[in-house]
Parts: sequence; C-alpha cells; structure tokens
Amino acid sequence: MRTTVGIIGAGPAGLLLARLLHNAGIDSVVLESRDRQYVEQRQRAGILEQGTVDVLRAAGAGTRMDREGLRHDGIELRFDRRRYRVDFPALTGGRSVTVYAQTEVCKDLIALQLKEGGPLLFGAEALAVEGAGTDRPRVRFRHQGREDVLECDYVVGCDGSWGVARRAVPAELVRVYERTYPFGWLGVLADVPPSHDELVYARHDRGFALLSMRSTSVSRLYLQVPEGTDAGSWDDDAIWAELERRFETGDGWRLERGPITQKSVTPMRSFVQEPMRYGRLFLAGDAAHIVPPTGAKGLNLAVGDVVTFARALTRLTETGSADLLDAYSETCLRRVWQAERFSYDMTTLLHRAPDATPFEDRLQLARLERVTASRAAATDLAEAYTGFPLD
Repeated sequence: MRTTVGIIGAGPAGLLLARLLHNAGIDSVVLESRDRQYVEQRQRAGILEQGTVDVLRAAGAGTRMDREGLRHDGIELRFDRRRYRVDFPALTGGRSVTVYAQTEVCKDLIALQLKEGGPLLFGAEALAVEGAGTDRPRVRFRHQGREDVLECDYVVGCDGSWGVARRAVPAELVRVYERTYPFGWLGVLADVPPSHDELVYARHDRGFALLSMRSTSVSRLYLQVPEGTDAGSWDDDAIWAELERRFETGDGWRLERGPITQKSVTPMRSFVQEPMRYGRLFLAGDAAHIVPPTGAKGLNLAVGDVVTFARALTRLTETGSADLLDAYSETCLRRVWQAERFSYDMTTLLHRAPDATPFEDRLQLARLERVTASRAAATDLAEAYTGFPLD
C-alpha cells in the first residue's frame, strides 16, 4: 500500500489534515486503531476558536457546525461571589468562539472522508514508524488480523501522547518540557439545559469549577478535585451541592440540576516535546504537546499544526519550495508555547493549590481584580482565548 501522506490517528487533527490534503489534490491514507463508533463517541474538547471555525468552513466541513454550534461572544469569571463578563468581540475586533463538540467535528469529517477522500481504515493499529529519517518512511500496521505496510513520502503522527509516532523520534534528539498539577477535573454530563448562556469560570476557596455545555439541552460541568480522585467516589447529590457552592453569587443566580449521565476525571498536565519533526515524520496535536484544559486549547492547537503542515506541503507541491516544510517545527512551536503559557496562566489563576498560602490566595484575587479592572488585561485574555493566528 502506498500514498503521499500516511496519517496515524483519526481524531479531529488527522481527519482535518486528510480533508485539507484532499482539497489540495494530495493523496493520503488515514490509519485509526479504534472503530468508527468509538471515534464518533469519544468525549473530548468542545470549544472551537475563531480560526478553527474558519478553517472548518473553508474546508467544506462547517455546514452542520454553523447550524447546530453555539456561538459564544464571551465568558464569565466568578470570584468572591461576584460576576464579570469578558466581551470577546469588543476586545478582539469581532472574534468569538463556538461550542461544538469534538465528537460532532469527527462525525462531519468522517462523513466527508468516506464520501470524497482517500482511504480511512478503522481498526488499523499502527505498530511502528520505520525509516523516518529517510525519503521513504513507512508505517507498519495491523488491520483485519494481518500485518501490512503503508509506504509514504511523509508520515504525520496524530496518534496522541501514547502513540507510536512520538516514539519514532530518536531519544538523543528529543527535548521534553513537562509539568503535572496536583489536581484534576471531575467532569460530568447532565441532561439539563445550561444554567447560563456562556461558559462560567469560577475561582473559589474550595477549588475551581466550570459551567460549560454540549448543546442547549446538555450541560457539561467540572469540579477541581485532588489528583487521583475516583469519579465513582462522588455521588450525584454531592456533585450538585459542590457545584452550587462554588458557583454561588450575591445576586440570586441559581444552578439548575438534572440527571447526570456520565462522570470522569481528567488529569492536569502541561507537556511539550521538541522538535515536532524528524526527517519525514511530523508530529501534530497531543503527539507533541498537551495543555491543561482550562484554556480550551488542545483541539485548536492540533488544528493549527495540521493547517501548518498542509500549507507547507501544498507550497512544496505547487512551487517546489520546501521552506515552509523545513520550518514546520519552529512555526508550530511558536504557537504551542503561547498556548502553553495561556493555559498555565488560566490554570494558576483559577485553581487553588492544595498547599496554597494566604499570600498566594490574595495574589490570585489580585490577578482576577486586574483582569476585571483593566481593559488591557482583559484584552490579553480575550485574544488568547479566541485563538492565536494560524498564519
């Protein structure tokens, strides 16, 4: 089996890359270890930056997003029982974000790929990337009970932090930057309309809380919990009671309760592996970097990576110039580190560390006061939240 670009992983990054390459007349094959049902039900991110929305529309994958997605023009910050709205369009020249779940993005891109694109193999487990440092890399994979080889001109690893692509970079060339946090997020899906029409980020002495949504009828809510917490150790009434405490305001706002249909705990981690390219192997998304979810950057960073690769390969194909392809890692990492910075800032701004001192508590409140009192500080937050340029 042979193709120009072998793509490992059919998450939103791999699927979008296949679509961008198809639109540019470049063939690809996508290998995905899971089945289609799993990919289309895998709960992950739900906030799309302005740039991500624009890319999906331009790629022909925005019809259902525009119909069913929820445009959000701001977020609400809560602390000391007070509420403050960050107005994105007013601070950024018109930019916004869209609530549209990763599951729905994947469904749209899978349908397009199966209808118009190249091969998309579900249940195809990538076993190794071989010859990445040569001009003929290959992906060894297992599909339908037998091993096969995908020969490529380029391989793009969109297979996450535990995939084979990242491990194909020689250890002596790798630089890793990492931070783990002593808390996680207990996340729940609930069959109840959201209690607010925009996301609410709450800083509380008992810990952080986030009110989000998946649709107008399904709420997605999060609580800061100690690292290693078992989601099953929290019963539904305890979750709602804690959410009510952390979201409490002085103006009578109420959190609506409903049946909880799903619980999980997400660990909090910052991670970057450099470089993001080795020979003809290119890393994208979680294969190269992870951010804590506070800044809603994970999916959007992956989109930035594959847009950068698709533009670079298109330039090479059309002009013969490899300048953008050679600059792939450097170009992506500039955006990655800004997103890492923002995600770290949001995490430390809103979460209370287990060993926080009174001095550190007061610093947190002072930082929040700065955002609410300074247009410049609010603008910095709004520009980062709605997305760094994909250029």
